[in-house]
Amino acid sequence: MTTTPAASESSWRASRRKRFEAVAIAAAGHRLIAGLGATLRWRTDGLQHLAAIQASGRQPIMAFWHGRILPATYYFRGRGIVVMTSENFDGEWIAGIIQRFGYGTARGSTSRGGRRALLQLKRDMAAGQPAGFTVDGPRGPAGVAQVGAVWLAKMTGNPVLPFHLEANRYWTMKSWDRTQIPKPFATVGIAMGAPAYVAADADGAAVELARQQLEEDLRRLQARALSLLA
Repeated sequence: MTTTPAASESSWRASRRKRFEAVAIAAAGHRLIAGLGATLRWRTDGLQHLAAIQASGRQPIMAFWHGRILPATYYFRGRGIVVMTSENFDGEWIAGIIQRFGYGTARGSTSRGGRRALLQLKRDMAAGQPAGFTVDGPRGPAGVAQVGAVWLAKMTGNPVLPFHLEANRYWTMKSWDRTQIPKPFATVGIAMGAPAYVAADADGAAVELARQQLEEDLRRLQARALSLLA
């Protein structure tokens, strides 16, 4: 019997044990991240861009690399930011963690349900909620921005807001994105760039140019974040 990717991603829901595991992992993960986050110190640059967007009546589409998801989750908690999470088992417990930190979720990924999730994000932004994208997630390649954040900007008129985080002391996971986990009592630098708007009538070439510019902005912000730790 051949199992399709769609079936394999959702089959775990039929298992009571797997559903319990997702809840347990989410509860434990939230406690660990909250405990670690409470010890961190922060240095920031460019956060006025976030305040200016929201003062204008718009909402930001916050864009960053997947490898910095842990400190970003803690720092931007409690703001009602809606993020896209996969529909598979990993996406379930990840959604459980971030919901405990005050995030909303739109379920889908680049491989499955992405269009549905983007439409939900569009509705949530119209209702006044910010959006968040790990722009090279969920599977990479690392450091290559996918087009979802740019498309959402085109659909909503809200700007993409790039930012990057770097810790002065951290562990690096052996994952595709080289996830960075700050060590307890580390200092984390957050560098935020200027917002980027995408015209509603932007054609494919303009969308691709905006995607490339987002990659360049994030690379430049990495250097800025590192400079905050010097």
